[in-house]
Amino acid sequence: MAIYKLLLPKMGESVSEATITKWVKSVGDTIEEDEAVVEIATDKVDSDVPSPVVGVLSEILFHENQVVQVGDVLALIEVEGGAEVSDSTNDDTLVNHTARTEQQEETNKEEEQINKDEVVIDQAAIPGTELLNEERPDRTKLSSGSRFYSPLVKNIAQEEGLTQAELDAVAGTGADGRVTKQDILDHLQQRVTGSAIAEKPEASVDASTSTSNTPQAEKVNNASSSAKITTAGDELIEMDRMRKLIADHMVHSVKTSPHVASFVEADVTHLVNWRNKIKDSYKAREGENITFTPIFIEAISKAIKDFPMINVSVDGHHIIKRKHINIGMAAALPSGNLIVPVIKNADQLSLVGLSKAVNDLAGRSRTNKLKPDDTQGGTFTFSNIGAFGNIMGFPIINQPQAAILAVGTIKKRPAVLETADGDVIAIRHMMYLSMSYDHRVIDGALGGTFLKRVADYLENWDVNREI
Repeated sequence: MAIYKLLLPKMGESVSEATITKWVKSVGDTIEEDEAVVEIATDKVDSDVPSPVVGVLSEILFHENQVVQVGDVLALIEVEGGAEVSDSTNDDTLVNHTARTEQQEETNKEEEQINKDEVVIDQAAIPGTELLNEERPDRTKLSSGSRFYSPLVKNIAQEEGLTQAELDAVAGTGADGRVTKQDILDHLQQRVTGSAIAEKPEASVDASTSTSNTPQAEKVNNASSSAKITTAGDELIEMDRMRKLIADHMVHSVKTSPHVASFVEADVTHLVNWRNKIKDSYKAREGENITFTPIFIEAISKAIKDFPMINVSVDGHHIIKRKHINIGMAAALPSGNLIVPVIKNADQLSLVGLSKAVNDLAGRSRTNKLKPDDTQGGTFTFSNIGAFGNIMGFPIINQPQAAILAVGTIKKRPAVLETADGDVIAIRHMMYLSMSYDHRVIDGALGGTFLKRVADYLENWDVNREI
């Protein structure tokens, strides 16, 4: 009987780890080829790891909620035959329990040594970044000693300036006491609350002599605490993993970027008439629909090439100007959650290519078939809130990007047109565009001019365009 080592596969250039969310198979279960063994999560993408071999699951090496690195052995599978069974990254797959234990101990020692070394910024996590680590001399250098911290936790600790002693003091709720992302975010929230209490002068009135006054610490804690069930019939609903990630991401964005917004109105009559004219022939030829989304993304890509300083991120007092134009498109899931798959190098795709990319990503979003790399590397985000009947909105920036654009629903309205014979009132297809942007690096002139350029590309649509 041979042993096959099931590894966590590579999931994209910027994805180095994942969290075990659920073991689909238990020890002793029979596994068919290409059958899912374990479900994993990276950022907001859930996926599974299938087995490339037929066999029996003999040992599980990681528990649920544990963070694992790409290349880690997740489980051992017994396969028929005495010959060695190799996987994609390791020829030494015929192992017994003793050898596996020794290997795991050696891996743990290596992890401990790595964690003792200086933590540096992961450049791969910021595509296009060329800033070197020496440009960040004020960052706290963390070493974890004998306690393991995931790269995400260590990066958050560095960003927030936590000392090593403070990080070591954080109570971990993960497997074996490991500090999770939520643990460190909770600690940072308590840290902020504590600072507010410390900076607030003591009340001049003795709380013990007045029932109308609450101790200062209690006031602050009450103000920052979660809402409570106060009425019979209220329902307490636990956020799922994705909703927690979304919540944390949104709060972080609002705290990070000073949001400012611009709005423009566009007459998209020519665009609507053109799409109505070609949509049937396009579907007959390509086997799928052409929606407005790829058209909007094309206009955004063109405008970014005209105004490249929209396609930036902020790193302290540095501006990172992105080389690639990677447009994220916000997609609503059947669960009610939101995900943002990314169209890479959108400016280099034809309208047909954009349409196919949009339909592919939207379809795989709805069926939970996205790959971790599909949501990585975005440089600008687009949201079509018009799909829900909204006329305009004020979207929150998708960090670490600097801007996000939303379009409202297209409505027929009377509008004034200038003609050679004078102004006339006509029925036109009108739409609002709104954009939120980071006022640290994008001023109103740049943000407003960029948004108007997007509208211009849509208004001046060529009704004779071939596709």
